[in-house]
Amino acid sequence: MTPILAFDIETVPDVNGIRLLYDLPAHLPDDEIVLFAQQKRRAQTGGDFMQHHLHQVVAISCCMRWGSEKIHVGTIGETDDSEEVMIAKFFELVENHTPQLVSWNGGGFDLPVLHYRALIHGISAARYWDTGEGDFGDSRDFKWNNYISRYHSRHCDLMDLLALYQPRASVPLDDMAKLCGFPGKLGMDGSKVWDTYHAGRLKDIRDYCETDAANTYLMYLRFRLMSGALDGDEYEVEVKRLKNYLKEQAADKLHWQEFIAAWR
Repeated sequence: MTPILAFDIETVPDVNGIRLLYDLPAHLPDDEIVLFAQQKRRAQTGGDFMQHHLHQVVAISCCMRWGSEKIHVGTIGETDDSEEVMIAKFFELVENHTPQLVSWNGGGFDLPVLHYRALIHGISAARYWDTGEGDFGDSRDFKWNNYISRYHSRHCDLMDLLALYQPRASVPLDDMAKLCGFPGKLGMDGSKVWDTYHAGRLKDIRDYCETDAANTYLMYLRFRLMSGALDGDEYEVEVKRLKNYLKEQAADKLHWQEFIAAWR
């Protein structure tokens, strides 16, 4: 089977980038830098959500399903890895496995952020950017189905697809996951990531990101059932495979204990 890679990222405002672009003093504390940037953003747009290039990636979590029975959920790299290392490892997964990428709003947020940050760090990702003119043996296939073109399926942005590419029809992953009987978000959301990061609780962010990747994969399985790619029995087998895997992980991981407990 083609490997499936459902992914999610978590970000915080890029303090060093904001300081550079606005020529702010080096002695200003990080929280004041972020507050300044948020105020500037509110004046421009009415909200404080940073532009994509000013998001620093602090976690990339994946649910990967490959081979006949293999499945794994985890966060790329170690807690002390740099943003550059994490992003490079993510694109290495794409280079090495050419997976079916799956996201929820990945086309609107996750991938553009990864694009800009990879550009800043000078990270090579030839397979990901291949549009049919690369040096890979099957590169010609990418002309008709690649990761970049909006209506190609090698990256499936579930939110965008289910909304028929109409932003006003987009809905949150948390809502849809819970409506489908899956756990959804557990005590954290994107608005809390900066405060959690600033408090030094990076592990909590990584754990939260992993649960989002798992929710995304579960929603993809439900979509495959709806689209006819899986029949009812196959769907149940794949859902059970993930649930059994997470039960094993829950032995010593609190976030999976909570996830399983919330799973109806």
